[in-house]
Amino acid sequence: MREITPRTIMEMKGKEKIAMVTAYDYPSALIADRAGMDIIFIGDSLGMVVYGEPSTLVVSMDQMVLHTRAVAKAVKRALVLADMPFGSYEVDVEEGIRNAIRLIQAGADAVKIEGGYDHKKLVKRLVRMGIPVMGHTGLTPQRYLRLGGYRLMGETEEEIEEILRDAKALEKAGAFAVVLEFTLADVAKLVTEEVSIPTIGIGAGPYVDGQVLVWHDLLGIYENVPPFVKKYADIGGMIRLALENYREEVKNGSFPAREHYWEFLDKEEFKRKARKVLERLSEDD
Repeated sequence: MREITPRTIMEMKGKEKIAMVTAYDYPSALIADRAGMDIIFIGDSLGMVVYGEPSTLVVSMDQMVLHTRAVAKAVKRALVLADMPFGSYEVDVEEGIRNAIRLIQAGADAVKIEGGYDHKKLVKRLVRMGIPVMGHTGLTPQRYLRLGGYRLMGETEEEIEEILRDAKALEKAGAFAVVLEFTLADVAKLVTEEVSIPTIGIGAGPYVDGQVLVWHDLLGIYENVPPFVKKYADIGGMIRLALENYREEVKNGSFPAREHYWEFLDKEEFKRKARKVLERLSEDD
């Protein structure tokens, strides 16, 4: 068992902020774990940032299992959380259970489900089975078509009510935490005060119990990022510069330099060996 568990996360509410980041492969997860992250999240955002898809709706269970397995192998300390992709739990509870089991068997410690009130039966069943669940409300990307795009949530009474109802339903069903995405900070604060489980924000302000960002966004892999993201590095620029330098050195012949390759110290010995090899090959012809 890893050091950080769902119970650990629940006990952090009101005491210590929760740091959560996405990771989609072994090396990224290894770095994130060594950096001291509390939760490492294999999000269905991989569809967009890894596969170049226009949305998360095309991400499959097979993809999530593949990436979860890679991440889980790297993580020793943090809680490993895997997303339930679109279409993997909406049809019925039994299908949701089967797919959640696949992610746990791939190495996840818990699963995340978008939505709250609509899936309270599934959350309750999973928790009773021993599968920890994190919920997700506010902006739910899997429902962006219904929402009218990726937009700020919580401006109307109806939206505030839906967000709070989701969070309370998740709490009652036994979820150990809930993500609040792209939600007005006042609403996120209200939810945080009204539920006993931790709230983890992404674009939801400072009044929540923790924060999550996408790996590629905070590291500056791509130029365009959501408006709520802070870039902590320009890794994309650093990678591009490194590749440009490599290309230039290949073109002008300065790479590989002498320290990057090996030769026979005795050139006459090499010539003798090469001559014998060539003679044998000519005989074979």
